[in-house]
Amino acid sequence: MPKNSILLALAITFMTSLATTQDPTSTVLKPPKGAQVAIVVFEDLECPDCARAAPLLEEASKTYSIPVVRHDFPLPFHPWSFEAAVLARYFDTHSQKIGNDFRDQCFAHQLEINKDNLHAFAEKFAEEHKITLPFLVDPQGKLAARVTADRNLGTSLHLEHTPTIYVVSNKSHGKPFVEVVDRSQLYALIDNMKKE
Repeated sequence: MPKNSILLALAITFMTSLATTQDPTSTVLKPPKGAQVAIVVFEDLECPDCARAAPLLEEASKTYSIPVVRHDFPLPFHPWSFEAAVLARYFDTHSQKIGNDFRDQCFAHQLEINKDNLHAFAEKFAEEHKITLPFLVDPQGKLAARVTADRNLGTSLHLEHTPTIYVVSNKSHGKPFVEVVDRSQLYALIDNMKKE
């Protein structure tokens, strides 16, 4: 094989592998290690529709014994959603369950929460869970950076709304993920993904 052909073949292989590693769906829309199927959701803690979807996703997770992978996608027109996501990330540092419990409490109390009382709401939650909530939750901005990274990830997937929900699998053939457009079809989509 001529030298130019070898170089061209190497360049094509490199570009293909680069495109694969840069495709966010190849890493994000996969179940966590050890799971065959999962639910992935991009949510905004101030979004009323996210609050309506959360119990359904939790119920499906328990019914099928599959994980729910939650990503932050705070919308810019929701005044307290970004800060709430940072607080949830703080509670994640104590345990993922406590972080998710805080998210669910935000959903349950959305109508009572505003930008001015969010920190007091988080303090009450922390006290109930015997956790000290510092005045400055994220002094170095590391938790905010994680929220921003999640939001950027959602943007790279061209998300247009919250919640955006996917049923994902670790299969290597066919389509390993499907967006849940009609939530009444969630269980059927999980059944199909588990069968394939």
